Amino acid sequence: MSKDVTVTIAHVRAAGLCVHGTRTWFARQGLDFRDFLARGLPASVLLATGDAMAARVVEVAQACHEEPR
Repeated sequence: MSKDVTVTIAHVRAAGLCVHGTRTWFARQGLDFRDFLARGLPASVLLATGDAMAARVVEVAQACHEEPR
């Protein structure tokens, strides 16, 4: 996908992940969880972690972005 979609907490939930675990994961990665809640995060930032669950959330975000409204 050419556009770097913004991933939000709604995408995390849609991927079946819990908010508490996501907060812990953000801390381990050195990412600002509160900023993520407020603004989201570019998919490229999450993919750069190399984490499989981050990739899963990005896939959900991309699928949501591609769906017709």
